Amino acid sequence: MSVKHAISRGLELGRSVFQLGLLKSGGRVAAKLRADRFRVGPSVRTVQPQAFLPSRYRYYRTSLKGLAAQLQSAGFRRRFTGSSPRNRAVFLAFGLGVGLIEQQLEDDRKSAATCEEIQAVFRKKRFQAPLKPFTSGYKLEDYIIGNQIGKGSNAAVYEAAAQFAPSKESDRKCSLVQMREDEEESQTARSLTCCSLRNFPLAIKMMWNFGAGSSSEAILKSMSQELVPAGPLALKQDKEQISLDGHFGVLPKRVSAHPNVIRVYRAFTADVPLLPGAQEEYPDVLPARLNPAGLGNNRTLFLVMKNYPCTLRQYLEVSTPSHRQGSLMVLQLLEGVDHLCRQGVAHRDLKSDNVLLEFDTDGCPHLVISDFGCCLAQSDSSLQLPFNSVWVSRGGNASLMAPEVTTAVPGCGVVIDYSKADAWAVGAISYEIFGQLNPFYRAVGLESRNYQEKQLPTLPSSVPDDVQLVIRLLLRRNPNKRPSARVAANMLHLSLWGRKALANQDSAGMRKLADWLLCQSAVVLLKGCSGPSGNRVEVELQRSFLSNLDLEDLRTAVGFLLYGREQRQACILSA
Repeated sequence: MSVKHAISRGLELGRSVFQLGLLKSGGRVAAKLRADRFRVGPSVRTVQPQAFLPSRYRYYRTSLKGLAAQLQSAGFRRRFTGSSPRNRAVFLAFGLGVGLIEQQLEDDRKSAATCEEIQAVFRKKRFQAPLKPFTSGYKLEDYIIGNQIGKGSNAAVYEAAAQFAPSKESDRKCSLVQMREDEEESQTARSLTCCSLRNFPLAIKMMWNFGAGSSSEAILKSMSQELVPAGPLALKQDKEQISLDGHFGVLPKRVSAHPNVIRVYRAFTADVPLLPGAQEEYPDVLPARLNPAGLGNNRTLFLVMKNYPCTLRQYLEVSTPSHRQGSLMVLQLLEGVDHLCRQGVAHRDLKSDNVLLEFDTDGCPHLVISDFGCCLAQSDSSLQLPFNSVWVSRGGNASLMAPEVTTAVPGCGVVIDYSKADAWAVGAISYEIFGQLNPFYRAVGLESRNYQEKQLPTLPSSVPDDVQLVIRLLLRRNPNKRPSARVAANMLHLSLWGRKALANQDSAGMRKLADWLLCQSAVVLLKGCSGPSGNRVEVELQRSFLSNLDLEDLRTAVGFLLYGREQRQACILSA
C-alpha cells in the first residue's frame, strides 16, 4: 500500500504543476493572477493583466527541457542505490508529470514558431501611402493655398494643391500630388465639408513661430517633434543635416508609415505669408511686417500632409457610428498607439481634435493620429521621462493625461513612464465614439488625478461586452494592471474575427488558435489590399494584427476575454 500511495502522491504532484498554469490556457492563469478589481456587469472580480507566463519567467519554462528525463533517470538510479520504494515511486511519477509538461512546452514552441512565420510574411507587406510620390514641393510657391480648415494652439491648417507639373518622362511614376482615384470618389461622396478634396488633396500646416528665431536651423531644431511622422524625403538633403541634432540636442526620431498615423510628405521653412483669415483669426502671431502689433518671427515651419475631410470630433458631432464601426474605430486608435510605442514614441496629446477621419469605399471611418507637437520621442526609445523639475513638460491636454502622469511629483530620480499613457487616453476617447460624454471633460467632471474606477459612467448596453471590458481595463488607474495597447488591440481583434476560435478554448486551445491564425492569414492574403467589398479599413487592421503577432500578448488577450465571459455567465446564472 505504501508504494501505491507514493505513486499516487507523485501523480498528484504532477497534476499540481498542471493546475498552477503550465498546461492551462492563458485565460485561467490570468484569472488566478488577478490582483485588482474591475466590474463586468453587476459582479465584481479581480484580474491581473499578465501574460500566460511573463517574459521574466521564460528562463523557468526553458529550464524544464529535459527535467523529466533527469527525474526519471534519478528514479532508476535510486533503485540501484538502495533508496526506499516510496522515494523511487515519487521520482518516477513526478518525472512522468513533468514529461507531460514538456509536451505542452513543445506545443508552445510550435505555436510561437507559427506566430513568427505569420509575422514575417505580413511585415514584408509594406503599407502604401495614400498619396502618389512626387519629386518637388520644397517651397511654399509650389502650392496653391485655399481656405483655412483648422486652427490649434500652435498652428493653422489650410487646404492646398500642388501647382508643379511632372516631367513628361515620368507621368506615370511621379505625377502631381493627388489621391488615388478610388479614394477621391469615396472622399468626395463622404465629405462633411463643402471644400473639394479633388481640387485640394493636400493640407499645409503653418506653425506659429514665437521664439525660435528666423533661421532654418533654429526653426527645425525647436520644432523637431513635428517631424516625427515625416517621410524619408520630407526634408531636402541639406535641411536634413541641419535637423539631426533635434530639440535640446536630442536626435529626433522618425516613425515608419502606418495606416493609422499621419504622414508628413514635405517639411520646409519659408517666410510667413498673409493667408486668408490671418488678420481675423490669429493677428497676434503674425510678424511685424504683416501686423505691427504681431509677436511672431518672419519665418516658420510648413508641413505638407494629406487633406482629410474632418476630425474625429467634428464627425461625432453630426454622426453616430454603428457599434461595429465604433469597435473598429477604437481598434484603429489602439493600433496607431501600439505602432508609436513600438518605435519609442508617446503622443502625449491624444484627443478627438487630434484624430483625422476619412471613409473607405465601404463607408467605414478610417482614423489617423495627427499633431505630434507634444510628443515624447527620445533616442533611447524608453518612453521614460526624467521628471526632476516643474519646468519639464508632462504633455498636452491635461484632461486626458493618464493618472501616472498627472500625479507625478517632480524630484530627484523621479521618472514618468509613458508606455501606457496613450492607451489610457484611447479608453477615455472611446466614450465619445460610442455617443457618450468624455468622463474626463468638464461636463462629467472626473479628474484623472483622483477618480475611482467605480465612478466611470456606464456605457450603453448595446456596446459589445468585450468592447466594454477593453475600455474598463484601459481606464485602470494603476498602469501595472492596465493592458498595453497591443494586448487591448488583440482583444478586439479576437472579439471581432476570432469568436469561433475562442468558443471551445481548453488545454489544446492555443493549437486551435494557431490554426485559426493560419486560416486568417490566408484569407487576408487572398483579399488583397481592399477586400471583396472595398472595406480597406478592416483589411489594414487585420494586416496590422498579423504583422505584430506575439504569443505572450495573444495569450494575455485570450485570458482577459475568457475571464470576462466567465464573469458574465456567472452573473446570468445568479440572476
